[in-house]
Amino acid sequence: MKFFKSIFVLSIAIALTSCSSVSKIPVPQPLNNTVTLSAKKAPLTEDQKKNWAHADLVTDTIPGMSLDKAYKFLEGKKSTTVIVGVVDSGADIEHEDLQGNVWTNPKEIAGNGIDDDKNGFIDDIHGWNFLGKTLHENIELTRLLKKLKPRFDGKAEADIAEAHKKDFAQYQEMNKVFEAKQKGLTPQKKYIDMMVDGYNSLKKALNKEDLNQADLEAFKTEDADLISVKNLIINNVFKRGADIKGLIGYKDYLDGQLNYYYNLDFNGRKQGDNYEINIPKIYGDAHVIGDKSIEQHSTHVSGIIAAVRNNGKGMNGVATNVKIMAVRTVPEGDEYDKDVANGIRYAVDNGAKVINMSFGKGYSPQSQWVYDAIKYAASKDVLLVHAAGNDAADNDKVGNFPNDAPDWKTEISDNLITIGAMSSNYDEKLPASFSNYGKLNVDIFAPGVKIYSTIPNNKYEYFNGTSMASPEVAGIAAIIRSYYPKLSASQVKHILMNSGLKIEKDVLLPGGKGAKVPFADLSVTGRIVNAYNAVRMADQMVNGK
Repeated sequence: MKFFKSIFVLSIAIALTSCSSVSKIPVPQPLNNTVTLSAKKAPLTEDQKKNWAHADLVTDTIPGMSLDKAYKFLEGKKSTTVIVGVVDSGADIEHEDLQGNVWTNPKEIAGNGIDDDKNGFIDDIHGWNFLGKTLHENIELTRLLKKLKPRFDGKAEADIAEAHKKDFAQYQEMNKVFEAKQKGLTPQKKYIDMMVDGYNSLKKALNKEDLNQADLEAFKTEDADLISVKNLIINNVFKRGADIKGLIGYKDYLDGQLNYYYNLDFNGRKQGDNYEINIPKIYGDAHVIGDKSIEQHSTHVSGIIAAVRNNGKGMNGVATNVKIMAVRTVPEGDEYDKDVANGIRYAVDNGAKVINMSFGKGYSPQSQWVYDAIKYAASKDVLLVHAAGNDAADNDKVGNFPNDAPDWKTEISDNLITIGAMSSNYDEKLPASFSNYGKLNVDIFAPGVKIYSTIPNNKYEYFNGTSMASPEVAGIAAIIRSYYPKLSASQVKHILMNSGLKIEKDVLLPGGKGAKVPFADLSVTGRIVNAYNAVRMADQMVNGK
C-alpha cells in the first residue's frame, strides 16, 4: 500500500442549530469541507498498516477516520455504555482482546436452563444463536431454484399456464445463472485440487511441512508428475506473488461454492423449522461462538468495533464504553430472512442501540419480515449499519438485501445506513476495487481494505470487505450514542453522512475496467466517514457551541 506525504489545506465550516430536547434537535446540515493535496507516495509502516483506518488525513497523510482526534476532542466528557448488536456468524467472545467488552445479560443466570429474565430465550448470557447447529448453507438463489424446479424442470414456455409464466421466467433466469456458475467453478476446482494434492505429495517427498519457492527449485526428482506440479506451483503461485496459504484458501472457497452454495442436493438447515413461515420466533440456542475453525467473520467484525482499547494487545477497536451482543444468524452461505428479522428484533429488545449487519444477498423471498424488523428497530430508536456488498456492482441496479427501500428509491424508515469500502490510497484507487456503490442506495464510504482485527483463538488477521467498512461506522455510531445519548438514531445516521470528508476527485469505478467517475457518483453523500467531524457535529447539535 501507498500513502501521500503532502501539505493539506482543510477548511471546515459548520453552521448548526440545537436545542435540549431529542425530538427538537434538528437533522444536521452537511459540512462544507474540502481537502487539497499534492505529494509523492511512500509505503506505509507496519504500524500504519495495522491502524490506517484510525489515521487522520491532515496529520498522518492517510485517509482514515481521524479517530485519535475524535477521542482528544472528547477528553473530559462523560459517556454511557452502549450495546452494539453484531448480527453475524459466530463470534469468539473468549478472545483476549474482546472478552472485556462482551455484553452480559444482567438478568440471566448462566447454565441453569431457566429463562430468568422472561424474555423467551433460555440462558442467553451473551446473545443468541438463531442458527442452532447449522454451519453451511445454500445461497438464496439455490434455495429458490430448488423450490421452483419440481414445477418447471423440463418444461417449455408453451406448457406453462398464463398465471405461472412470471414464476417460469424467474426460474429460467435463475437456472441460467446457476448453471453458468457451476460451469465456471468446476474446472477451477479440478485445477486447484490437483495443485493442492501435488503440493501435499511434494511435502511428503521432501519430508517437510511447509515449502517455499527455494525448497521447490532445489528439489530434484525423476518423477514426472512431481516435476510437473512443482513447476506449476512455482510459476502459478510463488512467481505471481502468492503463497500456499492463499492456494489452500482458494481451495476452501471453491469447496464451499460447489459443495454448499451451488449444490441442489445440499440442505444445511438443522433447526427442523419451516423457514418460509416466521414462527416460531424463539428457536436456536445460546451458543453464540459457532465453529471457531471456520467462522472468523463475526470475530473480525466485533474486533473492529470493540476490541479493548489501549490494553497492549493486538489492536484497538473504534468504540470505547461499548458492549458487543453476539447474535448468530449468518451461516457459511446465505442467511435466511427469518433469522435476520428475528436477530434484529432480539438485539433491539435486549438493549442494543446500534446493530451492525455485515452480510447480504441478491434475493430475499421474505424481505417483508426484514422490512418490518427494520421499522421495529426504528420505533425503538435503534440505528442499523449495513455493508453495501463486495460485487463491484451498482446497488441502484441490482438486488442487495437487506435494504431499506423496497423500490430501490423510497426508504421505509430513516434508521439504516449503508456503507461502501475504501482503501488507504488517497488517489484514483480510493474506492475498494470490490466495493458496491450507488448514488441512491449507498450512503457513505469507510475503510475496508486490509483491515487488521481479531480472529478466533486469540489471533489477528487482515481482511478486506464492506464487511469491515460497516463496523468502522458502527463503532463511530456507538461513540456518538455513548457521549451524546440525546441524539436519535436518525440524527446519528445523518451526522455520520453529513460530517464525512467530501471527496472531489475522479476515481476508478469498481468493476469498471479502468473507467473513472467522480467519487461523488458512488454514494448519496460523496463522502468518506470521519469520526472527528462527527463528534464535533454531534456536540454542536446538543450543546450549541
